[in-house]
Amino acid sequence: MALIKSVRGFTPQFGENCFFAENATIVGDVIMGDDCSIWFNAVLRGDVNSIRIGNKVNIQDGAVLHCLYEKTKIHMGDNISVGHNVTIHGATIKNDVLIGMGATILDNAVVNENTIIAANALVRDGQILEPNSIYAGIPAKKVKDIDPEQTREMINKIANNYLMYASWKLEQIKSFSVIPAKAGTAKPSTKSISYFLRGIPAFAGMTGLFETLN
Repeated sequence: MALIKSVRGFTPQFGENCFFAENATIVGDVIMGDDCSIWFNAVLRGDVNSIRIGNKVNIQDGAVLHCLYEKTKIHMGDNISVGHNVTIHGATIKNDVLIGMGATILDNAVVNENTIIAANALVRDGQILEPNSIYAGIPAKKVKDIDPEQTREMINKIANNYLMYASWKLEQIKSFSVIPAKAGTAKPSTKSISYFLRGIPAFAGMTGLFETLN
């Protein structure tokens, strides 16, 4: 099961239909909405400040979310995909955003709606990204404006795909037969089954998705 820990009196909270990979780590003051997924080796550290995540957000393999102690917080809206090995540190990510693999978003940065950040981009401390745009490079610079409808199509596709991937695992788990416990053996608790259901399988990622954004 995922590692879910309380810190300084804060315990992670999450809505309905959220799935956590077995080795995901979620710590402290983390609150997320419905239909979220936290994938393998992803770390959400709400130990030094708060992390708030909306609905239908996927945090992919190896991503790290953290803040500055008593200074910066993470605020994330709805319908966001965070690619493999992304680092988000004390930033604001608004609705309908796609963050490419290996990108870094630093403290006090703001990623506005309907924006795509290319793989390995570096969004600087305090940088404000325009809506309906593609950003790439180190440091991240605006590449071009994009049609909002075209952007939403790509962003929605990735976010919706993650719901589909999770449903595959859920259906697989539901198909397992329940084996009655033998006399003298303990039955599994409802709590342990509940945590098991939050696990999801390895994901074949978004390889090459952002290579064309130049």
